[in-house]
Amino acid sequence: MVRATRSRTTGKGGRAPRRRLRTATGIQESKEAGHRDGEPQPIPLSGAHSPVQACPRREALRAEARGNGPPAARGAGRKEAGSRGAALAARRHFAARGAEGRRAPRRSLYGHLEKMTDLVAVWEVALSDGVHKIEFEHGTTSGKRVVYVDGKEEIRKEWMFKLVGKETFTVGAAKTKATINIDAVSGFAYEYTLEINGKSLKKYMENRSKTTNTWVLSLGGADYRVVLEKDTMDVWCNGQKMETAGEFVEDGTETHFSVDDHSCCIKAVSSGKRKEGIIHTLIVDDREIPETVE
Repeated sequence: MVRATRSRTTGKGGRAPRRRLRTATGIQESKEAGHRDGEPQPIPLSGAHSPVQACPRREALRAEARGNGPPAARGAGRKEAGSRGAALAARRHFAARGAEGRRAPRRSLYGHLEKMTDLVAVWEVALSDGVHKIEFEHGTTSGKRVVYVDGKEEIRKEWMFKLVGKETFTVGAAKTKATINIDAVSGFAYEYTLEINGKSLKKYMENRSKTTNTWVLSLGGADYRVVLEKDTMDVWCNGQKMETAGEFVEDGTETHFSVDDHSCCIKAVSSGKRKEGIIHTLIVDDREIPETVE
């Protein structure tokens, strides 16, 4: 049965409104489905948008928003669809988590480079107890100053308003005084100089060559560095001060000591020349060792 309804009033422009045809069967089905008259009817979903076959990309985004799943990668709905994509995303998610469920801290790939950015000067200083390496870091923006002696941090100042100045510390077993001077050259350029016992490194090494003798030798597969201080007649070997016994002989003096069960003797003989002075010679197991120039 079909009922036709017509409005008694005319519409805009004098035209009659359109007719609405409704079947009794359609009205009854709409009421039974719980919809009001005139509301659009629900369209059943099918295919990729069906509730039965959910989109992996959409499900991953919803799980991420709720905090119950791993972050969804871009394009996961296409490239990692299905169980394979979900397993791969979960593996990446839990691999980045720590033992307590927190995200593990990301290590910088340039940590070593960042650490050495402020390294401005490196010196090697030969003392009686060995050759020491001095490194200096200077931050021209923050004024940071860091001094390392043989890899060990001796001085650290993070913030300095004055970018020029000096830093004083000690080096070696004898606590030799060392000073690093920071001077401005031009603009943002700086000059760094090292002083040992109040003298520049170059001048100190020149004077040291006149007051010390150095020998480098190998005994039993091990290397040894023997240093004689002429002013005190102290003998150092690989950083240790040796116990010595001195005696006068016919042509000069002899200083006896032992290195790794080897008999050693430093002979001091006059050269007969005023400029050369006394000549010192190292003898190990009756074998003369040539002197080393540092």
